[in-house]
Amino acid sequence: MSLLAMSAFIAGGLVLLVAGGESLVRGASGLAARLGLPSLLIGLVVVGFGTSMPELTTSITAALENAPDIAVGNVIGSNIANILLILGLAALVRPLAVDPGPFRRDGTALALSALLGAGLIAFFGLERWGGAILLAGLVTYLAISWHTGRQDAAAATDIGPAAVPAGRLGIDLTFLAAGFAGVIGGAWLLVEGAVAAASALGVSQAVIGLTIVAVGTSLPELATSLSAARRGEGEIAFGNIVGSNIFNILGILGITALISPIQVTGSLAGFDLVVMLAVTLLMLAIVIRQRRIGRLAGLVFLLLYAAYIASMAV
Repeated sequence: MSLLAMSAFIAGGLVLLVAGGESLVRGASGLAARLGLPSLLIGLVVVGFGTSMPELTTSITAALENAPDIAVGNVIGSNIANILLILGLAALVRPLAVDPGPFRRDGTALALSALLGAGLIAFFGLERWGGAILLAGLVTYLAISWHTGRQDAAAATDIGPAAVPAGRLGIDLTFLAAGFAGVIGGAWLLVEGAVAAASALGVSQAVIGLTIVAVGTSLPELATSLSAARRGEGEIAFGNIVGSNIFNILGILGITALISPIQVTGSLAGFDLVVMLAVTLLMLAIVIRQRRIGRLAGLVFLLLYAAYIASMAV
């Protein structure tokens, strides 16, 4: 790939990510208002899961090509980056306030999914029966989230959700679809350009994998959460990360294990898994205590991520 092509891929990817992130947030917040659903629920289910498509594609491809470390490392690395890097940056843009009501449900789901996924990886690997358990957990979580989200919205207004004008609903869905296309396409362009640039500069494949691939598949979450934070949609920014991390563990690992059972060895089943659990519980503890993620917590997250990346270079 020529220097001009690499530059075009990287620039085009950034433009699509920013535009797609804005479109996703606009569509998601509008849909939440029109359907009478909490913004956190839309951030969790629609935005959070939708922006995990690059991780899903990468892990399935890796499983089919008999590369289990990439399949599992993609999920673990993305979950760590989502919390430390993306939430850290979003909190620096604007502190993220969190509604304690929905958070109790979704924070519990994130903690349980992280513990379940880590337990399966550490003690059993990811067999097909483990994948089935993870997917069953995802279906259960979605059903509970949708039911309680509707109840919370109805209780807050004392009436059921208002009828949604078909034309306006169509506009919100169009923004969502365009946003998904933008962030996924932008992530692909940016990763392709960055990998080509790194190779041209003589950077090792290990460094490329630890930096560009791990962070690259989280670029949709980065663009969406930063856009949401800038627009004052803190619950969508936070819900995007929580929903993405839940889907990464229950959905992506579940689907990947059903397609091709995975045995995990080395640091992925040890150090990296412990780091994922630790940062997940740290983030949950901060929100439980403060009901927000402020700029100081965001700075701490970024410093921890820098330390984690540095540890991989040792």
